[in-house]
Amino acid sequence: MLHDPSHYEPPPIAHEIEIDEKDTEVLRTLASELAEIAALPVHAEKAALWQKLNDLQSARPMVWINEIPWHEMNVDDELTLRTTDPWAQDQERDLRRTLYQWRHLRGDMIISDFIACPLAIHSTDFGIIEDVELAKVDDDNDIVSREFHIQISDWDDLEKIRMPVVTHNEAATEFRFGAMSTVYDGIMPVKKMGQTHVWYTPWDFLVRWWGVQEAMMDLVMRPDLVHAGVERVVDAWMVEMDQFESMNLLSLDSNNTRIGSGGYGYTSELPGADYDPAWVRTRNMWGCSNAQIFSEVSPQMRWEFAVEHDLKWLRRFGLTYYGCCEPLDQSIDVIRRIPNLRKISTTPWADTESMVEQVGTDYVLSRKPNPNVFARDTFNPDMARDQLVEFLAASRGCHRELIMKDISTVRYEPQRLWEWAAIAMEVSEDYAS
Repeated sequence: MLHDPSHYEPPPIAHEIEIDEKDTEVLRTLASELAEIAALPVHAEKAALWQKLNDLQSARPMVWINEIPWHEMNVDDELTLRTTDPWAQDQERDLRRTLYQWRHLRGDMIISDFIACPLAIHSTDFGIIEDVELAKVDDDNDIVSREFHIQISDWDDLEKIRMPVVTHNEAATEFRFGAMSTVYDGIMPVKKMGQTHVWYTPWDFLVRWWGVQEAMMDLVMRPDLVHAGVERVVDAWMVEMDQFESMNLLSLDSNNTRIGSGGYGYTSELPGADYDPAWVRTRNMWGCSNAQIFSEVSPQMRWEFAVEHDLKWLRRFGLTYYGCCEPLDQSIDVIRRIPNLRKISTTPWADTESMVEQVGTDYVLSRKPNPNVFARDTFNPDMARDQLVEFLAASRGCHRELIMKDISTVRYEPQRLWEWAAIAMEVSEDYAS
């Protein structure tokens, strides 16, 4: 996610990065293990399968797991940090999590043959963050309940939404790149990476500022105000992306980058014939959108207050992904109006039979199996298998991916998720074309 409605990201600071020999050795050891895995031929094989899926020529359903409750995952100290420097700990955390997922939650995961060094990019954001009261049941879990305090209630309040200003601290980027190149020298190459896929979701932000019930009421009571609010947020995203593009801060996402709320972005259709390797444009990339709060509104309202506004953004990109947690079986005709649509989120709450009938082989069904299978007192692998089989049997002949996400808990039994990963791969092979 480029933005987080809960807080502002401070701008990066340019400073020398130096770590001691012990921290360096920890990182080099982990990177060496990662390099051996990255060199395996299976990654090219998996990339070809992801490309077939996204090109609508799928060989089998693809499987990927993300949004993992990492605070419940540590077994045998696999995720325990050994470094002491904060910068080194950030590096170590990423390396350990990648290795852990490869060992236990692999699915159709692909590991890059380089280590990414993100450019030190900063955006001033939208000028407004959520004012919220949080309720937690587990202090270690990032998933919480929120009660939003209203900040937008009338026309003047729309001025609180500001147009972002993007900057690139080139000195900070060079310090990062230099430190990483030194640490991983002779093990894995380091590549500078700009902004890749952007999680664009205007309504996820608006309801935090507007209030859920208040926003839904205003769709009917004050539609002109709602339209103006949506348009201002869309314009803010457009202004920001214009800067990313003009400043040459974008990187391709037609690779093992997550697209929308789904899987990887491999496709033969991107970056496209007009691609200039020296300057990535939005037309060389994937776009996405959703309106999760519209789960219960009419298709016409989804069009009028969400998709029609989003078209300004979505038309910039080569291909697009639509949806997240909202059921879309009643809105397929609406989202078909997106001209470059390729993938549609398919939640457990959507009517699978209706989705299959309407979508056919025109798009990829990005299935989100229900993560509540992990939250029960006892994990039932037969139930997990049956849920996958039920969907895959009903959608036979369609292009499908199985994306396990939104996992709030595994009841501190990570083996539950390990077992699900193995089951999903078995079922996927059973339903190969």
